[in-house]
Amino acid sequence: MAGRKEKLMGHEYDGISEYDNPTPGWWHMFFIASVFYSAVYIAFWHFSPVAWSTPQALASDERAYYGRLFADLGELDHDAPTMVRLMQDQKWMAFGQSIFVANCAQCHAADGSGINGANLTDDRWINVRKIEDIFGIVSEGVAAKGMPAWKNRLGENERVLVASYVASLRNTPRQGRAAEGEPIGPWPAPDAGASAGPGEVDLASR
Repeated sequence: MAGRKEKLMGHEYDGISEYDNPTPGWWHMFFIASVFYSAVYIAFWHFSPVAWSTPQALASDERAYYGRLFADLGELDHDAPTMVRLMQDQKWMAFGQSIFVANCAQCHAADGSGINGANLTDDRWINVRKIEDIFGIVSEGVAAKGMPAWKNRLGENERVLVASYVASLRNTPRQGRAAEGEPIGPWPAPDAGASAGPGEVDLASR
């Protein structure tokens, strides 16, 4: 009992005495290590030029994901038959929509109705006369209208898919930016004997 009294802190409240029960040494080591780790963490993620951001990590994962999908899809042509075929395939249109929303919605709105970019849901076009022209505009941009070129930011398959998705928005009018340009002829009719696309990939299983 005398030994226990030596550990008392001298504090007593309502007859309850406080013992000196120090934190274990291993706890102090972990605490000191966490302080050093925090310093390294902050220095690397906030000040190091070799650190990567969350958007960069996401972009890297997306490139790997697209690579797996496109390995099954193959290299797409950007001609009218390919784009019309893709327009009939809900899987690839969902994929084209995801590219559109991620890269084009800030100017054209998520539904294509236009903000400071053209409304893509009406039947009037400024720089498009045939369906293949959409791919060219996506790739090369339209400097006079502030439309950037995406050929160095998106792969060719991505541009074919997003161009096909944009083509699918035609004649699905939504309230937004006023129509501009002139009406053009209809897109080519889909080939009933053709498959829905050059690759049958179930996006839901990925």
